[in-house]
Amino acid sequence: MSATVFLLTPPFTQLNTPYPATAYLKGFLNTRNISSFQADLGIEVTVGLFSSTGLTELFRQINQHPPAAPSENIARIIALQDDYISTIDDVIHFLQGHNPTLAHRICKRDFLPEASRFAQLEDLDWAFGSMGTQDKGKHLSTMYLEDLSDLIQQCVDEHFGFSRYAERLARSANSFDELYEALQKDYSYIDQLLIGFLQKHMETVQPRLVAISVPFPGNLYTSLRCGQWIRKNYPGVKVAMGGGFANTELRSLSDPRVFEFYDFITLDDGEAPIENLVHHIEGSKTIEELKRTFTLVDGQVTYFNNKACTDYKQGQVGTPDYSDFQLDKYINAIEVVNPMHRMWSDGRWNKLTMAHGCYWGKCTFCDISLDYIRLYEPVAASLLCDRMEEIIAQTGQNGFHFVDEAAPPALMRALALEIIKRRLVVSWWTNIRFEKSFTRDLCLLLKRSGCIAVSGGLEVASDRLLDLIQKGITVAQVAQVNKNFTEAGIMVHAYLMYGFPTQTAQETIDSLEMIRQMFAAGILQSAFWHLFTMTAHSPVGLEPAKFNVKKENETIGSFANNDIVHIDETGADHEAFGYGLKKSLLNYMHGIGLEEPLQKWFEFKVPKTKIAPDHIQQVLTHDLYSSAKPTSRIVWLGRNPKVEHFTKSKKGSQWEMTSLSFQDKKSTFSISVNKEQGDWLAEMLGKLSVSNAKTYTLQEVMDSYHASGFENFELFWDNKPVNTLHKVGLLKL
Repeated sequence: MSATVFLLTPPFTQLNTPYPATAYLKGFLNTRNISSFQADLGIEVTVGLFSSTGLTELFRQINQHPPAAPSENIARIIALQDDYISTIDDVIHFLQGHNPTLAHRICKRDFLPEASRFAQLEDLDWAFGSMGTQDKGKHLSTMYLEDLSDLIQQCVDEHFGFSRYAERLARSANSFDELYEALQKDYSYIDQLLIGFLQKHMETVQPRLVAISVPFPGNLYTSLRCGQWIRKNYPGVKVAMGGGFANTELRSLSDPRVFEFYDFITLDDGEAPIENLVHHIEGSKTIEELKRTFTLVDGQVTYFNNKACTDYKQGQVGTPDYSDFQLDKYINAIEVVNPMHRMWSDGRWNKLTMAHGCYWGKCTFCDISLDYIRLYEPVAASLLCDRMEEIIAQTGQNGFHFVDEAAPPALMRALALEIIKRRLVVSWWTNIRFEKSFTRDLCLLLKRSGCIAVSGGLEVASDRLLDLIQKGITVAQVAQVNKNFTEAGIMVHAYLMYGFPTQTAQETIDSLEMIRQMFAAGILQSAFWHLFTMTAHSPVGLEPAKFNVKKENETIGSFANNDIVHIDETGADHEAFGYGLKKSLLNYMHGIGLEEPLQKWFEFKVPKTKIAPDHIQQVLTHDLYSSAKPTSRIVWLGRNPKVEHFTKSKKGSQWEMTSLSFQDKKSTFSISVNKEQGDWLAEMLGKLSVSNAKTYTLQEVMDSYHASGFENFELFWDNKPVNTLHKVGLLKL
């Protein structure tokens, strides 16, 4: 098929699901009647490399040019090359979900060749139990692929990595020199595979524009290789690059050599820029009419941004289109034995966005000055559900990962209600702020709609530093929210940060103690530590003196400019803590070492924590956010009750009573109240049912109660029978 635009994701982003940028753009181009084709060269190269044919050629090249002094581990893999070649196709088929019964053989530990990665294995019976053969097989197969990755890195291509290819060359590359030099060298074996797949697509698609998405430093090098080959072999085809890397790193680009590989580089939201590029290539728009686009004019890097051209609203950009992707080839890996951590590498997740930008937009470490975060625009819940239904019909997959900066709680509530009303069967997860809006009842609603996990930034678990970050949360608040999610059955992952300006060694250790206590309390299932990086577009990067740090120098490079080397004269030696923090966390995620002193994780003397050993437990004894406002929405998640009337006698007196019996998926329960109030309650529960289009506020429920001739609503509503309903599905939202 031929298409006007070839949307391309170069290696490597994710192995389990397509990175969504091109699907978003294809969905938009559909609304503009611009023909397009998309491909994920990452999965194509991966499956080509990890095949019997690919490994045969890999080992042939290694045998022709053996490493001078191979490590014992590499020598072992080379010696076992026949075993790798004979098992690789079966392993990949298994990881693609096509051959599930192979798990039994893999788990016997006599099918796969094993090298050094297997030495790191956990107690697999502890991790997977006696029946978890599928997950255990995925984990062992992942270790097998990691062994081969080590071989490739040490013998064939030093830049290889499953999701971070040549990342070292790209990260903070203020100068283009090193990348440019690498791109003048002969093709590596990975390059050869990449160009082979690219060539086949170019012959088939015959595009006028190739739009390459570069979300991360780890696929910049391969994008340049693609552009280099297209410019040489298809000189009439234009090449554009955009994505997260350009948006954050290339805003001050001035090196003309970059345009030996690309014709155009666009910034921020891609819809309007790519539409204008298509019209420019077709001759209907001038170069001055381009939107947020760099190009070369008379040998000078020139930026065009037609202010008359406005960006599209989120309701206008269409539904992401996952057609063209080879969805059956994606690989489900389990690298870390943790049920939440695996979400990033296991399972086919359709990617969607609830809202453009961030509704909070204040965190001082974040690039909040950039439009992709600064400009907040939510999508209506009904439109989100329309898009979910379209994508399910297209892909056959009902798992969704909402890739928001931070999903807004009110929109999450509206989305959950819409999902339940439409009876959609979906599993979904997203990124949030740990704010007090996530009450017990909201978490129960989210769970009912299919929410299985959330991830959010706890950052530095210190109230002083959270205030400096302007995170708008406290550690106590995070603990309470995590408890609400966990008790609802929703897993929680926390992004953690160390090394924020002025952070002391004491604060670092106290933060670790907070995290230890959250894991020990069972309210945190997964986490990851990041070392603070000062970026050019964050409040810290824009005003470093305000945060008591200095830039190492004021040089603005000609290529990438985002990460800034900084000097923190008042804080600790932050990098020294990295290994101990990550080691402790890996153990905590597996339920190990939670009672050990914090000193155990560090090879140097660290301060004793000043946090009381029961601090988090004490925090959790108080439900901080239980009271409902008159404007709170009241929703009933249960079925309609069976209503029966009976007479209650006591000491010669009789009362007419109503019994309401309820069935849920696991049990039966009943409540009894005064007959007239019981009849009113049964009718009201029908109105409050989550499946109804209208939702009622607490004030409206109260008004109905009084209109029926009853008094003392608070006494009735806060008494034992209704409180029983609150425990099993009567929610205050």
